[in-house]
Amino acid sequence: MPMRVTVIGAGLAGCECAWQLAQRGISVALCEMKPRKMTPAHHSPGFAELVCSNSLRSDQLENAVGLLKEELRRCGSLILRCADKTRVEAGGALAVDREGVSAAVTAAVRSHPNITVEEGEVTSIPEGEVVIASGPLTSDALSQAIAGLFPEGSYLNFFDAAAPIVTFESIDMDHAWFASRYDKGTADYINCALSEEEYLAFWRELCQAQEAEVHGFEDKNVFEGCMPVEVMARRGVQTLAFGPLKPKGLPDPKTGREPYAVVQLRRDNAAGTLYNLVGFQTHLKWGEQKRVFSMIPALRNAEYVRYGVMHRNTYLNSTRLLDRYYRARRNGRIAFAGQITGVEGYVESTASGFLAGVELARRLLGQEPLDFPQETAIGALALYVSREGIGDFQPMNVNFGIMPPLDHRVKGKREKNAALSRRALDVIDGLKERL
Repeated sequence: MPMRVTVIGAGLAGCECAWQLAQRGISVALCEMKPRKMTPAHHSPGFAELVCSNSLRSDQLENAVGLLKEELRRCGSLILRCADKTRVEAGGALAVDREGVSAAVTAAVRSHPNITVEEGEVTSIPEGEVVIASGPLTSDALSQAIAGLFPEGSYLNFFDAAAPIVTFESIDMDHAWFASRYDKGTADYINCALSEEEYLAFWRELCQAQEAEVHGFEDKNVFEGCMPVEVMARRGVQTLAFGPLKPKGLPDPKTGREPYAVVQLRRDNAAGTLYNLVGFQTHLKWGEQKRVFSMIPALRNAEYVRYGVMHRNTYLNSTRLLDRYYRARRNGRIAFAGQITGVEGYVESTASGFLAGVELARRLLGQEPLDFPQETAIGALALYVSREGIGDFQPMNVNFGIMPPLDHRVKGKREKNAALSRRALDVIDGLKERL
């Protein structure tokens, strides 16, 4: 069997996959088109770039993504190791310094003796064992090559958006304060208050603001988990107030009362000099972003280091095309990893790269597959993506609903989720000896 694998794409999934292969003695050629060719959503030449939020979401075991992170930690994930080293305070979530985590992953991958980095765009499928982790921003040439592997109509896409980032020194703290919702954890978020009058004026302008032209975009084609704030606003006057701008658990220390609405800002780097607008993914024109978001009192004079952008996300109709190892059913030498498989989210992408790398290495080394079971978050995600018979396959985050129920009754949602996590981690601990 060949002991060399080509991994296309040095994002979260590609780097994780390459690392797991290399750690098991497999020679890896890691192909990355940056910095020679960049997409509109990319800003850095480094590997594992976080193009949207800097949050990896909840770090609590009562949450499915918190469980997935803990499974990956226990299994030796490179991405989770680097994320934990570069984390910034964000209450119960794992948020990271986006430049720091990219630098840490890049340094680890480039220094590994079994990994050779090959810069430049890949426009055709290489010979031999290949893992395609080119991400949701796969180039047109490679997209055409991948489409040629599968029947017509099997290659799909949706649209994703990123939120703006502002400097801390430009935030008017006379209209904001540090706190976490319900005082959970430390006071890690900047909270920007709006009165009812300010909120309604902001909402009206947001609904009418000019959007940047994105070919093929319609509101119905956006991923619900990363919906542009202006699309959400058009659903109704109170949608934002009960969504990302909800004031519950955030009393203004000046009045002791909850404002009508609150915009939260989350630290974007370890130094605390940059903050992103939580829930403010957008594809408004840049001038419109500054005009409308400046209606938030604390952001009247905000300095934007990055405006929000929207981009096309490409993914496979994986339930028809891939098996539980993220391999193409019709051509077992080709596997996929990351958001191109239809998993949604940074941690989910990492998990797919981890599993694809581990199982491919075992096959090349003549070992039996681990077959992560559905009781684990890693296994449940892979089995969901590869389960045949799903008519309208859509990208999805990990959740407890794709895992089998407990064999006994547990009262309370948090308690039940915690029990599911304990069961999963017991299974993971049993598998670790074979890793």
